[in-house]
Amino acid sequence: MISDNLKDYKILLASASKRRHDLLKELEINFKIISHNADETYPQNLKGSEITDFISKSKSFPFLNDLKKNDLLISSDTIVWFNNKAIEKPQDKNEAKKMLNLLSGSMHQVFTSICISVNGRQKIVNQETKVYFNILKNKYINYYVDKFDVLDRAGSYGIQDFIGHIGINKIEGCYNNVLGFPTSLFCQTIEKMKL
Repeated sequence: MISDNLKDYKILLASASKRRHDLLKELEINFKIISHNADETYPQNLKGSEITDFISKSKSFPFLNDLKKNDLLISSDTIVWFNNKAIEKPQDKNEAKKMLNLLSGSMHQVFTSICISVNGRQKIVNQETKVYFNILKNKYINYYVDKFDVLDRAGSYGIQDFIGHIGINKIEGCYNNVLGFPTSLFCQTIEKMKL
């Protein structure tokens, strides 16, 4: 059990994401949520996983000086990458509809990075999943944006929601990565760190 590897540590999760909370609970990991309004800006020359690596590390900065010896901090970031550009969280419902129309009938990549900070060291890992959307009818996009909370989601969608059920043709890679936390990669990384 991965929780056995962490039994001597107090796990701190720097994320307000409900999906990340749920996935860690499913791994039977006890954790404390710590929040901070993180700066999610990044240098414009970064691409794909370079962006999520940079932001996941940035999210750790407000907490590093206060970490105790048995504290293990997890910070993470997810983006949708399409046509060589990061698709961020939408500002409003109209922007969400535009994003979904943009992704309709195409393949995009989802990148998630995890930054693990413990005992003065940091390990950053990332994963990519390719997501293929069917052509989305406007009536489905409008229904989805009006009925679901899309404003806190990169690319304006959750794979586990209505739009994922009717709109995603296939994925290549880790499903949980699209949810926002690649659990298998996290577990492998914890094992390799030999905590």
